[in-house]
Amino acid sequence: MKKAKFLVLVVLLLSILSFSTTIKMYLVTDYHSHAIPFYSEGQRGFGGIAKIIAFLKDKTGDEDTLVFGGGDMINLGTPAWSDKFHAIEMPWFNNIFDAMAYGNHDSEYGPADFQEVWKDVTYPILGANVLDAGGVPVFEYFGKRYLVLEVEGKKIGVFALAGSDFDSLVKPAARPVEGATFGDFMITASEIVDEMEAEGVDLIVFIGHAEYEETLKLAREIEGIDLIFGTHSHLKIPLTKIEGTETYFISPYQYGTYAAEVVVYFGADGQKSISGSLIPMDDSIPEDPVIADKVEKLQYELESDSEFAHLFEWIGDVETELSAANVNTGESVLGNFVMDIIREKSGANVALSTSSSFRASIAPGSTVYEDLKNALPYVNTIYVYEVKGETLEKILNHSVSQSGTGFFSQVSGVRFIISNGKATSIEVQEDPECPDSFALLNPEATYLVATTNYQGLFAPGYKDLFAGLPCTDTGLDVQKIVKEYMQNNSPVSARLDGRIR
Repeated sequence: MKKAKFLVLVVLLLSILSFSTTIKMYLVTDYHSHAIPFYSEGQRGFGGIAKIIAFLKDKTGDEDTLVFGGGDMINLGTPAWSDKFHAIEMPWFNNIFDAMAYGNHDSEYGPADFQEVWKDVTYPILGANVLDAGGVPVFEYFGKRYLVLEVEGKKIGVFALAGSDFDSLVKPAARPVEGATFGDFMITASEIVDEMEAEGVDLIVFIGHAEYEETLKLAREIEGIDLIFGTHSHLKIPLTKIEGTETYFISPYQYGTYAAEVVVYFGADGQKSISGSLIPMDDSIPEDPVIADKVEKLQYELESDSEFAHLFEWIGDVETELSAANVNTGESVLGNFVMDIIREKSGANVALSTSSSFRASIAPGSTVYEDLKNALPYVNTIYVYEVKGETLEKILNHSVSQSGTGFFSQVSGVRFIISNGKATSIEVQEDPECPDSFALLNPEATYLVATTNYQGLFAPGYKDLFAGLPCTDTGLDVQKIVKEYMQNNSPVSARLDGRIR
């Protein structure tokens, strides 16, 4: 009798297991043409296209696995690899990516260039609200703006969207087709989720390309999305369930520093469980030898090109790491270093810049211009505004409200304490010529505030606070003035000093 009961239990267990399914998904995002390994998080040797491809190629042989790209494969202007070779790596992901999100940088070299790349890739590029001049979706497959992929008997719905900021970020000449526009983010998402649910999909996955805050809003306002892969904001966030929702979120930072791994288990009872982690693309990951050989030859070609050779010349020595750590939540060494240079060069009382302008740390040792441009990849000019103290306080409070995102501000010439979500005990440097001339902020006083053209004219929240204020375009380029400072003051160093506590 005991033996018979045991056999029944075994049969039941095998029956349950036969109806359960496990599916794995991987994503890399915001690669931005970082083809060669780089310095990050205090270590050399992170990332590089040969490592990324070796890691992902190893996963593609499994029938229970999907691999995605989150968009922004290139970056006009920086690194130099992008300007020299454009999107040469995108076809290298053929037979690796199951789909890729269209990112705001992916057509920066114009529609003709993008069309050439697009015809050479075999995987779908997704962006459901990217429309042509006639309002027809640009990225459509089998009459749909999304994909339904069948994996291990399960229907996985996958979609991507252009974030609401694309209209201002992506100039008309840098769109995937001439006359392209971007449809409403939330309306399009709602339509797609409804369509997927009508098809009876088992899992709905969003792979980007939108700011962190917008993806949170997406999850909270539209039910049914099971998983969001974070892109665009360059945030490193392990797998978490978004508060107040049933949606999971994971974001693997930037440049291929990490890959996101997510495992979805479908039980026999129809319930899903989701787990995941961030996998570092460090020196423990072997390189694909064929890709590594290509990269070595192409990098030599790049550095030998007279148009780009100056980017690989010495500009100074760095005594200790100019770290971008904590750039989205408080003061950072790199932020302090750059913002002090901006304030002093512009003659302002205060300087501030969104942390999205700071993309990487600068390693200690000999530094070339390309290292600096990788840390500060965007071409920003300095505007100086005349700002009343009461408005400056509102600007700082907006910065604090954006803690944890790329819209938090790095500062110089001001110090304050963050308390209960506000900037408190604010002190401002009254005399730009005197570093120790700090005094409590005077709401009625007028201060000269230096910021980037991006923050003053385009950054959400800030542009409204700066709107209408007297302003001077100094014409100063942030990259160039920092480069000149390093050349004239080598070796350089910086430190945390408690300006944001």
